[in-house]
Parts: sequence; structure tokens; C-alpha cells
Amino acid sequence: MADVRPYRSTPVFDQDTLPAALRARHATKAGVWGVIRVLEGRLQFTCLDPASESVLTPGSPGVVFPQQPHFVTPLGPMKMQIDFYDQAPFP
Repeated sequence: MADVRPYRSTPVFDQDTLPAALRARHATKAGVWGVIRVLEGRLQFTCLDPASESVLTPGSPGVVFPQQPHFVTPLGPMKMQIDFYDQAPFP
């Protein structure tokens, strides 16, 4: 199995520096997967299609599929980063 690595990662954001664009509805581009990694604290991950909500924590990342509309909401103090992949990040 090939070792899949991200082609780009965001800076580490906290509850104060998390961009407004990530707190509002947005989506990855065609052919791009995102993996939301919580480094500290908790983050609510809301997918709009299909509709679902989950709480992300360290060790429990969120996967965004290509063109999937979603947004995130900090649940108190947190730190997070997003890795972007041009193929499915998990087998």
C-alpha cells in the first residue's frame, strides 16, 4: 500500500485565529480530500451533504470528501490543522 501524504497543510489555528471562511459553509475542490486534525481541545464538524455532525478531538480526525459542503465550530479552547490530499487519505 502506498504511503499517502498531504500535498498541503494549513497553519495551526486556535479558537481565535480560525478563519471565518472555515466557520461558514465551504467545500473542498473536485479531487481534494481534507483531514481535519484537532491538536488540542474539541471542534464540532458539521457536514451538510449528507447531513451529519460530530465532535472532533485529538486522535479522532474528520475527513472531508471532495466537494463536500461543511463547516467547523470551536467548542472552547482548541488548536487544529487541515491536511489536503489529492487521493483518498485512508484505505
